Amino acid sequence: MRNDKSDDVLKGTTAEVYRFILTVGKPVGVREVQRALNLSSPSLALYHLSKLEEVGLLKRENGNYVVDKVVLDNSVKVSHFLVPRHLFYAIFTITAFMIELTILRPTVITSGYFFMAATTAVCVAAFLFETVRTWLKERV
Repeated sequence: MRNDKSDDVLKGTTAEVYRFILTVGKPVGVREVQRALNLSSPSLALYHLSKLEEVGLLKRENGNYVVDKVVLDNSVKVSHFLVPRHLFYAIFTITAFMIELTILRPTVITSGYFFMAATTAVCVAAFLFETVRTWLKERV
């Protein structure tokens, strides 16, 4: 779904500008972007908006910019929030782990049960790690 041009553009401040417009969900002006992201000048905001417009991620409507193409690498847009997709996997595996520890727990702990629970616990840890890493990196 991504192309090489959008991969090159969606880095640093330009990625922050795209993420901001994507989460706002309405047409945004140059000054609004400048103020929201604490950019030094409107021309800097316009530079980043123009880069996004050139690769087709944004378009201009009545002097404001709106998202023309949604490109999400590791996130899912839920309303106005970008949620890392690994969070859904983590919730699923946490639920499975809780079911294993409560409902499926045998009276005598066997090596098979222990292996199943340990494997699920490792999956929970991996998905939580990826969720936190995506949130901290704030990648699109």
